[in-house]
Amino acid sequence: MPENLDAITLRPERPEDESFLSTVYAGTRQEELDATGWPPAKRESFLKMQFKAQRQGYRSSFPEADFQIILANGHAVGRMIINRAPCELLLVDIALLPEHRGQGIGTELLRQLLREAEASGRPLKLSVIKGQRAGRLYQRLGFKKIGESDLRDELEWRPADRDPESNKTKCKPA
Repeated sequence: MPENLDAITLRPERPEDESFLSTVYAGTRQEELDATGWPPAKRESFLKMQFKAQRQGYRSSFPEADFQIILANGHAVGRMIINRAPCELLLVDIALLPEHRGQGIGTELLRQLLREAEASGRPLKLSVIKGQRAGRLYQRLGFKKIGESDLRDELEWRPADRDPESNKTKCKPA
């Protein structure tokens, strides 16, 4: 656990982070894969395929996004992808290694994004798999459900609306 949350920093992803990012991804699928009873070789093959597909999907869907490594006291503990569009901030993904969850790291990073959204007057949007523990965190931070699919809830946090007319010319409704 970081001694204090000021020790949480971000840096851009680098090519040499691929193995670490694969480990982070595998940590996000652990519970799901434990339920399959698959042998280690099948799990590893599945994870490699899914990790590659996710990375390609994120890169093609959000080519301008910030792909970042989350550091705690200088050590890589997760990754975060933010797409900063003129009309909104989109938290594409945030993931921590399992041993670094529940320590306030994700909450602190989200609060930083909320401050950025407030300062810029843009909403912060994200989606979460239904039933995931993170959904409760987002609710506590003031996110509201704005849509859903079979598997995911679409959430949004809106800053205090200082001048509702000011955004109409810059941003078209979705």
